[in-house]
Amino acid sequence: MRIAVGSDHRGVSLRTKVVDFLASLGHDVVDVGTNEEQDCDYPDVAADVAGQVSRGEAERGILICGTGIGMAIVANKFPGVRAAPCHDSVTAELSRRHNNLNVLCLSGDVLGERLADRLIQTWLKTEFEGGRHQRRMQKISALEHRNGQHKAAS
Repeated sequence: MRIAVGSDHRGVSLRTKVVDFLASLGHDVVDVGTNEEQDCDYPDVAADVAGQVSRGEAERGILICGTGIGMAIVANKFPGVRAAPCHDSVTAELSRRHNNLNVLCLSGDVLGERLADRLIQTWLKTEFEGGRHQRRMQKISALEHRNGQHKAAS
């Protein structure tokens, strides 16, 4: 699976470990940085990763900032992107099962490497249930279309 990964300065350390972990699982990883621990603007990184997912250049994305919240806000501005911060295995699983989350947002300040690895594994292996959840995803797509965003990714 092709996965785009990015972080701001507060997520650099965790991002480098996540990139290595994903590569060890055999994924094609696109690391968009940043590699600097100096202040940088998370919207720029989130736009790069979310744009790749929206355009279908990456199947999924992972974004890391201090809390994961800012990255999720930016990523959700892109058509077809469903992003949310996850802090435990339950939210990681349900984000896929019920919401077909395609951009996982993580906290560089809160999560350790082992927990992040578990969340990522859960998120990657969990399938979307469809059914009543598919109907809800269609409603979200309709909202995107109605509000001027056109869905580019499924």
